[in-house]
Amino acid sequence: MGFGFDVFVQNALVYMYFQCGVIEFAQKVFEYMPDSVRDVVTWNSMISGYLQCGFCHQAVKMFGKLLLRSGVRLNDVSIVSALTACARTGLLDLGKKIHGLIVVYGLVIDVFLGSSLVDMYTKCGRLEDARKVFDRLLDKNAVCWTSMIAGYLQSDMFKEAIELFREMQMAGVKAEPATIACVASACGHLGALVLGRWVHNYCEKSGIEMNLVVKNSLIDMYSKCGLVDKALEVFYLLSNKDVYSWSMMISGLAMNARSDEALQLFSLMEGSSGVRPNGVTFLGILSACSHGGCVGDGFYYFEKMTGQYKLSPGVEHYGCLVDLLGRANLVVEAMEFIRYMPTQPDAIIWRSLLFAGSRHGNVELAEVAAKKISELEPEKCGAHVLLSNAYASASRWKDVRMVRRNMGAEGIQKQPGCSFIEIDGSVHEFLVADSVHCQIDVICNTLQAMNVVLKSRVFELDFLDY
Repeated sequence: MGFGFDVFVQNALVYMYFQCGVIEFAQKVFEYMPDSVRDVVTWNSMISGYLQCGFCHQAVKMFGKLLLRSGVRLNDVSIVSALTACARTGLLDLGKKIHGLIVVYGLVIDVFLGSSLVDMYTKCGRLEDARKVFDRLLDKNAVCWTSMIAGYLQSDMFKEAIELFREMQMAGVKAEPATIACVASACGHLGALVLGRWVHNYCEKSGIEMNLVVKNSLIDMYSKCGLVDKALEVFYLLSNKDVYSWSMMISGLAMNARSDEALQLFSLMEGSSGVRPNGVTFLGILSACSHGGCVGDGFYYFEKMTGQYKLSPGVEHYGCLVDLLGRANLVVEAMEFIRYMPTQPDAIIWRSLLFAGSRHGNVELAEVAAKKISELEPEKCGAHVLLSNAYASASRWKDVRMVRRNMGAEGIQKQPGCSFIEIDGSVHEFLVADSVHCQIDVICNTLQAMNVVLKSRVFELDFLDY
């Protein structure tokens, strides 16, 4: 029929095969096409097809081959696909080179390219570079704002994520469901309940689609802020609960010391939901058992996870069991459990054992755990501080001084404590010995006044006791 080398037909075939997930056929169509027939759409179809099927490294290789073809000039679609591949694989150096190509080719960094650059830099951990690109964009849309907010969230910069959302509101840009999900998650991590409630109301009043991702993030936010009943209200109104909905609600009940309800909810999930639990679900279940002191139940659900559901436990699941045994003062059993674990224990597991040893007066076990943590995290102060606390609990003051001395000799400094306070929807951050807050004078004067009142009350109580 004469379609053998028709570029439009060949490109359509490549696209169709990738859409159907038949990658090898798409590759064959591409390979049989002469170089003279392939155009930029052909190459873009291959790059984006690999991305769609999760073959990011092949997408990068295909982009590299495109750069060597002098007869084909890449366009915005080529660049965006390559940047997406770099973001997913963490190829920062290549991402920077592609950024340089944008400048060399004289391409305008519009919202399409700008969002991709922001996403690449944030996922590669370069928040400063991402913010520079973001700030230079002239006409930011909701995708640009969401990319930058999501970047802050992924880097645990929750306060910055909320502040940028405020700027987005002042710029008059309507948020998308993905934006709301990110901001609600940031509120949950900071315990910013007032702002979290405002975001929920804003979502409803602005007509923003309350999709499943948004509602799951609201469940998570309310749980982390201690409003479990509100989280349950959102959860039970869901008509299409997925595994993340169930898992977040179970974890929310567990972290708020409602272990029995968490286990009951899991039974309901198994009996009537038709949703299969995953590793995250069982992490919430094991956490509930740990907080509730249910040692037998914890090992029962662990066996159920590996036996009935054929799920491979990760180090975090083993960590929950170590914490469960430690909280129940079964520290010797916890040590034995660690010794026979099929996976290598990480610092979190040893830290759980150190806490247990300190809490229950087993200083020798705390020493073993602290040594292991120091080997895994030699630059961090956590193990030294916890061991010092264990010695202090046992009134071994000489050992406390020795640990502090060793920290100084090794150049290890204790990280300053940090706290967040939400007032009228604004989140304020405070560090130990912090003096940079704009109202520091008022805060210090207020604290001094409170101290005077407290001291006078102590005198009155002592007088009454007398």
